[in-house]
Amino acid sequence: MGLKDKVTGRLKQAAGDLKGDEALRRQGADEERKAEAEEELEAAHDEVTERAVRVQDAERAVDEERRSRG
Repeated sequence: MGLKDKVTGRLKQAAGDLKGDEALRRQGADEERKAEAEEELEAAHDEVTERAVRVQDAERAVDEERRSRG
């Protein structure tokens, strides 16, 4: 969805520039910013998920170590 919105946004900006339609240009810029924000959100979500997995792995390792000393 992000790439499609980015491209659509850029096309609307260009069309707005060519037609002298500020509202269309602004709408395109808004769509492009929205797509960029969605991409950033997705990247942040992926990072959080990756870190959560690492934390779970570390917890398992600690639990196993405690059991082996047990």
